Amino acid sequence: MMRIIYRKYISLLILLGVCTGAKAQSTIQRWDDATLEYLASYRTPSQTKCWLLVANTNTYVNIAVPAGLLTAGLIRHDHDMQQNALYIASSTATTVIANALIKKIVKRPRPFISNMHLTAVYQPRSYSFPSGHSSSAFGTATSLIRAYPKWYVIAPSVMWAGAVGYSRLYLGVHYPSDVSAGALLGTGTAFMLGFLRRGK
Repeated sequence: MMRIIYRKYISLLILLGVCTGAKAQSTIQRWDDATLEYLASYRTPSQTKCWLLVANTNTYVNIAVPAGLLTAGLIRHDHDMQQNALYIASSTATTVIANALIKKIVKRPRPFISNMHLTAVYQPRSYSFPSGHSSSAFGTATSLIRAYPKWYVIAPSVMWAGAVGYSRLYLGVHYPSDVSAGALLGTGTAFMLGFLRRGK
């Protein structure tokens, strides 16, 4: 049942990507372009350095969270913690795979390719929809929150995932709709694999 729901969920994201990636100036596309043009006009060297750091450390955080839980679980002989490490790692890994698949199907060009008025801080070669950084960050954050629903886990997790998503906009490498779809993909995957988590 969950697999059927997830397949429909992925199909919906692909449909959204095809629609937003169309050449026609839809409302979403106009909003996407206007948002990135606005953010680009207010870039400063110090902010750019900060948001590049956030984006560049995303992969390390996604690996460190389950690895840290697994290590702590082994040291403390805590099987629930070890299981939650597996849950978080599985959520993030599944999100990354689904993201790569959707990118290849949708093939939405990056903003700096589609719009000559947009300048990115750097130019990734992969497709744009959905945002891989956003999907993995939200996949990790959501699964961590579901495993440990405490305020001191929820607050930094949401802030981190949100910061990663915003960094992709600020750097000009993703549209808002790419980031939104990535966040939905990561969150949805964490919920779909929720049967793996262990709670008190």
